[in-house]
Amino acid sequence: MNLSGFYRVSNLLNCNRRLWSISRRNVKSDFSSLTLRHQQKGIRRIILNNPKKRNALSLPMLESLRENILIDLDTEDLRVIIISGQGPVFSSGHDLKELTSTQGPDYHSKVFQTCSEVMTLIQDIPVPVIAMVNGVATAAGCQLVASCDIAIATDKSTFATPGVNVGLFCSTPGVALGRAVPRKVAMEMLFTGRPISAQDALLHGLVSKVVREEQLEEETLAVARRVCESSRPVVALGKAMFHRQMSQSRDAAYASACGAMLENLELRDGQEGIRAFLEKRRPVWSNSPEKIHT
Repeated sequence: MNLSGFYRVSNLLNCNRRLWSISRRNVKSDFSSLTLRHQQKGIRRIILNNPKKRNALSLPMLESLRENILIDLDTEDLRVIIISGQGPVFSSGHDLKELTSTQGPDYHSKVFQTCSEVMTLIQDIPVPVIAMVNGVATAAGCQLVASCDIAIATDKSTFATPGVNVGLFCSTPGVALGRAVPRKVAMEMLFTGRPISAQDALLHGLVSKVVREEQLEEETLAVARRVCESSRPVVALGKAMFHRQMSQSRDAAYASACGAMLENLELRDGQEGIRAFLEKRRPVWSNSPEKIHT
């Protein structure tokens, strides 16, 4: 497998540029305020910004989130994305007002399709995505946390998939949840709708770390800054390979991972890192996917 296989998201990015007219000057004004975006020193912060509706992942919210993930995605300046929520709720999941029969099946299909695209996009893009959770994350909000590469939560946060309680089983959240926690934990959450604590979420692997509320910003930024210290193409290759091998059998996973290691060694940054270690100095990353000439 060549390196371009690990950057398949670039085709998605080019397609999305045409379909959604993504640029710094052209973000849809009717819902762009639903997510706030700012970027500094390689770290992009995306904030779900509809606390009055508990940061529900309505179709406009999902489209805004998708745009703010994709914009300038292929620039070397972007190294990591942090997703957080404004107010006491990270996200309450889908907006149930959009799911009544008056909206119709075509609209419903668009909601679920867009949500699935956002969740898979988070795992397909070449930079790590961190969920910074302070408060409640339910249904598709819990799905969003489970889809991120890393999740750091406060000790007061809770997580649930309570759709069964309102007659709408959390089938799509279950896809991400079932890949993040043990099967029986996921099924209990899905069948009962009962929330789990941040500590239980940590125990079962839904989140990476639990901290006090006053530590959340510091801890999340510390992880993000550490990511920024590494080579962007090396991290991108590693992220793509990790997600790929998780769906493979053991032997196929090792075969794929060996190929990825060889690809990694062909990167200029791969060789620079090894030389720097041997020469006892800090590496100077190019952050370019350029290969060495053999």
